[in-house]
Amino acid sequence: MSNPLVQAFFVGRAVAEVVNERLEVALTDALSDLGKFDAEAREQLRQFTDEVLERANRAAEAANGGQSTTGPRQGSSDSGDLQADIDELRAEIALLRTELQHYRRTSA
Repeated sequence: MSNPLVQAFFVGRAVAEVVNERLEVALTDALSDLGKFDAEAREQLRQFTDEVLERANRAAEAANGGQSTTGPRQGSSDSGDLQADIDELRAEIALLRTELQHYRRTSA
């Protein structure tokens, strides 16, 4: 390679190949990390949902069990507290829906 023009061509070509390979590796790694993050987020959401449903089922069982073993007077006072809890949960759901809609509007 005595001709500097030919040498520059091959050096430039080698640089382009190396840059291309490294970009490919970086993109592959980034997509892999994104896939892992997505999978972990979905798993955490699934676990969260399972835990919420489990707690709700336990609370419902406790409420049903408590009403069948207590007198009518105590049951009526419990139903007032239960209604308050339901109202609070509905308010929280409404707030979460509002926040979710806001998030969707800002991210779109």
